[in-house]
Amino acid sequence: MTKLKYKRVLLKLSGEALLGERSYGIDPEVCDYIAKEIKEITELGTELVVVFGGGNIFRGISAEKHGLNRTTGDYIGMLATVMNSLALGSSLRKIGVDCRVQSALDMPKVCEPYIRDKAMRQLEKGRVVIAAAGSGNPYFSTDTAAAMRACELECEIVFKATKVDGVYDRDPKKEKGAKKFTTLTHLDIVKNGYGVMDKTAVTLCLDNDLPILVFELMEKGNIKKAVLGEKIGTLIS
Repeated sequence: MTKLKYKRVLLKLSGEALLGERSYGIDPEVCDYIAKEIKEITELGTELVVVFGGGNIFRGISAEKHGLNRTTGDYIGMLATVMNSLALGSSLRKIGVDCRVQSALDMPKVCEPYIRDKAMRQLEKGRVVIAAAGSGNPYFSTDTAAAMRACELECEIVFKATKVDGVYDRDPKKEKGAKKFTTLTHLDIVKNGYGVMDKTAVTLCLDNDLPILVFELMEKGNIKKAVLGEKIGTLIS
């Protein structure tokens, strides 16, 4: 049997990951692709928590600049993450992966409430838990919500799957010669302002000795490589 380096992990996905070639919304083909990548690791015995952003549908901070109340904007953003979570849940069930969408905002006709003990039981039963609606509180990013859920649910690591293959000193898509890091510390991220996760999320991971692995989502097989401990992306520890 294949030996896992990480048994229980949290996978943080941006809302933009679901865009595909679209400028807005959810690309069903991308959703199905992510579901297949997840199925591969659950079949190895990985216990998985997924947390989405909502930027493909709505960004509270951006809306605030145009006069929308920040609290209201953040709640709208949380609802966007629920939409993304339901879409992934549908794609997972379609290919036979048992999962539960649990929301930090109560919406019983749509999904289960997030309850820590209940989420733990679902993970122990081999079900994927998709933790929606961020932390349920305004002024906290979905990165911070991901760090919180990872700590609460005793995950061994946070996988931050992005559009690039790791952390660079500059934007590699805009500047030639950008340097990629294979390893960093949490303090490196905080001090140098590398745009991996916000400072609150990184500090929470630091305080709880929780490593973060940053890698490219759309590189087929990367999530499997990550749980097996293969050298991909940038490890922050």
